[in-house]
Amino acid sequence: MSTFHSIHLHVTFSTKYRMKWIHRSWEERLYEYLGGTLRGLNLAPQGIGGVEDHVHLLIGFKPSRAISDTMRELKKASSAWVHSDVGMKDFAWQEGYAVFSVSVTERSKVKGYIARQREHHRKRTFQEELMEMLDRAGVQYDPKYLT
Repeated sequence: MSTFHSIHLHVTFSTKYRMKWIHRSWEERLYEYLGGTLRGLNLAPQGIGGVEDHVHLLIGFKPSRAISDTMRELKKASSAWVHSDVGMKDFAWQEGYAVFSVSVTERSKVKGYIARQREHHRKRTFQEELMEMLDRAGVQYDPKYLT
């Protein structure tokens, strides 16, 4: 029998120290690079966006692929791209990430949420957004680790 799956994950992570390093002049190229990297890992990027200090990704995953390996490879490759193509040698991503499963019925809602990041962040910080996401998902956390 074949393996059948429907695995969709909403992932978010920030720049190191939440520095506002992602500039509008190259953010779209970063999102394209992230998408290309995911496709190279045989995954399906379904939405990528963010603002100056973090990114959100909606990814169609394979059951054979470890999330932690994927995030490590994605961050490493994209940091190297920023260093070489953008010329920002100090750029780095934070350690860790937040990941949430997304049902098929919620995919379009999450895609829209990712596409409207700039609008969301006129009113709240990434830390506030992340705490709300964690609370909605029932994830316990210590706020001191979110700074």
